Amino acid sequence: MPLHLINRGRPAAGLTAAAALLLTLSACASGTTTGTASTTAAAGLPSSHVHGLSVNPATDQVLLATHDGLFDLTKSPAARIGDINDLMGFTAAADQGVFYASGHPGPGSDMPNPMGLVRSADGGKTWEQLSRQGESDFHALATAKSGIVAYDGTLLTSPDGKTWSPATAGFVPAVLAGNPETDTVLATTRDGLHRSTDGGKTWQLNTAAPIIQFVAFAGGTEVIGVEPDGSVQYSADAGSTWTQTGRIDGQVQAITAVKKTDGKPTIWAATTEGLVVSTDGGVVFQAPAAAQ
Repeated sequence: MPLHLINRGRPAAGLTAAAALLLTLSACASGTTTGTASTTAAAGLPSSHVHGLSVNPATDQVLLATHDGLFDLTKSPAARIGDINDLMGFTAAADQGVFYASGHPGPGSDMPNPMGLVRSADGGKTWEQLSRQGESDFHALATAKSGIVAYDGTLLTSPDGKTWSPATAGFVPAVLAGNPETDTVLATTRDGLHRSTDGGKTWQLNTAAPIIQFVAFAGGTEVIGVEPDGSVQYSADAGSTWTQTGRIDGQVQAITAVKKTDGKPTIWAATTEGLVVSTDGGVVFQAPAAAQ
């Protein structure tokens, strides 16, 4: 697509970022990982194809969803959880240890291809088939207070993971981020950040937001975003306004954020150079061992 068609009126820096995000979207559409992954896993990561990252705030267990299955990164070496399925889409539910995923079954699996939406209630050890088996490979998934938002070529919403309705949206999301506490959902796209306040049913483009590639709720209305060049953005009002905090080195593949107390969010990022964490709201990122 010609660069001038990406988003008229944005400054040159924004167009460059949008072009980088467009490459991410192309990678998603072709069935590869979100972002351009290397063929060799980064130091400390079990797979080069990273699709999702989640942290259990109660236990500090760091989970990585990959082309080669789900891994617990708090173990050394990283320990696989459950079967070897290609988890293209992955998101945590409101209840601890409950996850939704989508993608393709691994060797020896009896699940349909694509897997449709599947759910685990035991931390990823086993998965139950909910809907759209053999139909949908959701590359983007998010949970909101009213249900699930997912993208398989069409943006869909579901109150229960079983019945689905198309959303009013004319964009292709690279990443969807939601919060089980509210019905605000964010979508990163080549045109900029789209925002929904009704659980993903309708959307508006936030023209004041920077071009964000990865986005995650830390809890409540606090949100962390990462631009294609690694610049970290913080929003206290659920993605309405943003402030730059720091920068992540290496190409980011997935992020997540948690907030346990009234302090600043802890942010985790899986990059082409390994796993990094920030305990000061995104100002400084370092290896997990150094952050302890």
